[in-house]
Amino acid sequence: MPTTKKRINITAPRIIDDALQKLASRDEMSVSGKAAELLRYAIETEEERIWDTLAHNRDTKTARFLNHNRAWK
Repeated sequence: MPTTKKRINITAPRIIDDALQKLASRDEMSVSGKAAELLRYAIETEEERIWDTLAHNRDTKTARFLNHNRAWK
């Protein structure tokens, strides 16, 4: 059956494959669906880490703050 989703091939160690199979079975979903879900979660976590680093670098004692109206001009 054709799909519009991008297919990727990865090589995973046996321990990762076993864990992925068990998680997919537990959640009653396909292994590929579980892998996609976990990848989405990992990407969101990485993105959050990047935003946190950016915010931390900007949050200094000399930081300037704008009120709401001025920020959206």
